[in-house]
Amino acid sequence: MSDIIKLLSDSVANQIAAGEVIQRPASVVKELVENAIDAGATEIKIAIKDAGRTLIQISDNGKGMNPQDARTAFERHATSKISSADDLFAIRSMGFRGEALASIAAVASVELRTKSQGLDLGTSINISGSKVESQEPVNCPIGANFIVKNLFYNVPARRKFLKSNAVENRHITTEIHRLALSNPDIAFQFMLDNEIVLSLNSENQKQRIVNIFGKNINQHLISIKSDTSIVNINGFIAKPERTRKTSNEQFFFVNKRFMIHPYFRKAISLAYEKLIAEGEYPSFFVFFDINPSAIDINIHPTKTEIKFEDEQSIFQILNASVKEALGKFNIVPGLDFEENITRDVHLTSNTSFKPPTININPDYNPFNSSSQGRQSNYVPRNWSSLYEQSQNRNRDDFVLPEQPNTDETTSLIPASDSEDLNFSKNLFFQLKNKYIITSVKSGMLIIDQKRAHERILYEKFLKLLETRKGVSQRTLFPVILEPSPTERAVLLEIITDLNNIGFEIVLIGKDKFELRAVPGDLTDIDPKNLIDEVVYKISEIQTSAKIVINEKIALALAKTSSLKISKLLSEIEMQEIFQKLMLCSNQNYTAEGKKIIEVIKIEEIEQKLN
Repeated sequence: MSDIIKLLSDSVANQIAAGEVIQRPASVVKELVENAIDAGATEIKIAIKDAGRTLIQISDNGKGMNPQDARTAFERHATSKISSADDLFAIRSMGFRGEALASIAAVASVELRTKSQGLDLGTSINISGSKVESQEPVNCPIGANFIVKNLFYNVPARRKFLKSNAVENRHITTEIHRLALSNPDIAFQFMLDNEIVLSLNSENQKQRIVNIFGKNINQHLISIKSDTSIVNINGFIAKPERTRKTSNEQFFFVNKRFMIHPYFRKAISLAYEKLIAEGEYPSFFVFFDINPSAIDINIHPTKTEIKFEDEQSIFQILNASVKEALGKFNIVPGLDFEENITRDVHLTSNTSFKPPTININPDYNPFNSSSQGRQSNYVPRNWSSLYEQSQNRNRDDFVLPEQPNTDETTSLIPASDSEDLNFSKNLFFQLKNKYIITSVKSGMLIIDQKRAHERILYEKFLKLLETRKGVSQRTLFPVILEPSPTERAVLLEIITDLNNIGFEIVLIGKDKFELRAVPGDLTDIDPKNLIDEVVYKISEIQTSAKIVINEKIALALAKTSSLKISKLLSEIEMQEIFQKLMLCSNQNYTAEGKKIIEVIKIEEIEQKLN
C-alpha cells in the first residue's frame, strides 16, 4: 500500500500561509510597512494602484539588505527579529514570524531593490509564485523598495472575493492610519492612483492625530497620562461632544503595535457613561507601554489580538485615567459647594396669587369615536388589496439576499382580516413610544414604528435616486465639511448621487466640501450631522453582488433620517405611517430583512389569559 501522507511543496505551503497572513491588499501594506519601521526607516512612501490589485509599492530609507539577506528574506520563517524561543517574550519589533515576504511572494509577482550601508551597489530580486526568476546587482539608494504586482494572480478564487476598489482602499487607508499614528516620528507619504492623499512629516503625537483626522478634532482632544509599575498609559481622548456613529476613531496601541481589545474598550466606555447618548462612540487614541514579557502578541496571525498578563488591573488604571482626564477638563458635571447660591427674591405682601386651574371635559370618552376632539382615521376601504398585491411581488427587488424566504413570509396579515373591516372605527395606540398597535379581525396588529418609517423612506429615496428628481432646500448658510481621508473617499464616491436627490455638495479646495442645500424633506435634521451619519452608514453596510450604490445610499439615508427610538407619535402620525407602509412594495420587512409587522391572533391572547 502506497503512502498517503505527503509533504506539501514550498509553493503550496506558502500559499496556505498566505491565506492567514495576506487576506487582502491592506495586509500586504501592513506587513511591508512594518518591515520598513523595523529597518529603522525615517521616511516611508506608499503607492497604490487599482486598490492594490495592480500595484503596491513600499519604499523606505531604512538600513536595507545585502544580496544574501535579500534572497534569504523570502524563505519561510526567515527573520532577523528573533533567534530563540525566549525572544518571543521580549518582542518590541513589528514583524517577527518570518512569514510575510514568503506569503506575499507566493500569491503575487514581487520585485525588491535594496542596498545596505557601505555597499556600492544594491541588489534586485524578482520572485513570482514563490519562484525566484532573477537576482542581479543594481544601482539604488540605501533602503528597500518593494514592488508587488498582480496580487492573487495565481489564486483566482481569492482575487474574485476582493471587494470593490472603494472598500479595499478604505482598508488600506485604515492600516496606514494605524501605522502612522503609532510612529509619529516617521514621515509618511501615501499615493493612491497617482494622487497624494496623505503627506505626513515627522511630528508629535497630537499633530499626527490632527493631520490624519482633520483640524476639527484638535479642539476636542484631551490628554491622558498614567505611569504605574504595571503599565504606562498616555494618549488622547475626545470630549463627549465629539462622538461618532462608528468606532473608526478608536485606537489602542501597545508598544507601538495596534491592537483590538474589547475589554479595554469597555473601560473607556464606562468612563463616558451618561455623558454620551446610547449608540454613540467616543474617540480615543490610547498608547500602552508595558514590559514585553507581560503580554503575548503571538496568538493571532495578524498580531492584532494581544493577551495581557494582568488585564483587570490595567482595566482599572485605564478607566481611572479617562475619568480623571474628563474631570480635569470639567467634562464631568460636579457641584461647587463653595458657590453662593443665595438669590434675591422680591415679594410684595399685597400681591394675591391664584392657583392654576385645569379645564377638563367630564363627558369625553377616548374609546368613543364620536367624542368631541377626536380625529377621524381615514384609511382606504380597499387597504387589504395592497397585501394581496404584495403576494405577487418578489422581495429581492428591494431587500438584501439574507432576508427570509419570500414564499413563506409574503403577507404577515391573514387575508381573512380584510373582510368587513372598517379602520375608521379603529383606534391606533402607541406602546412604549416604539410600537403602533391596532386591531384586526384575527387579533392584534403590531407595527415597529421606526422600522416602518425606515422602509417608507428607503423606497422613497431609492425612487428619487433612480429618477434623479430630488427637490432641494437651500441652507441658510453654507455648511463646511472637513472629513477625514477615509470619510472623504466615501463622500467622493457618493457625492453625485447625493446631489441628484436634492443635496448640493461642492468640493472646495483639496480636503473641504461645502454643503449648500439638502432635500426638502430633510430640513429638520442638522445638515452636517446628516452627511456625517450617511457616510458612516455607507461604510457600515456590507457590499454584496446584489447591492448597488443606489441601494446603499437609500438605506443609509433611511436609517439616518428615520424616526428616533422612543418617539412619541400623535394618532394622526400613526395613521400616516400605517397608510404609507401599506403603499410600500414590501410592508413586512426592512431593506435589511428585519421584521416590521406582526399579528398576534386572538386565540393566542385568549390562551395566555386562561
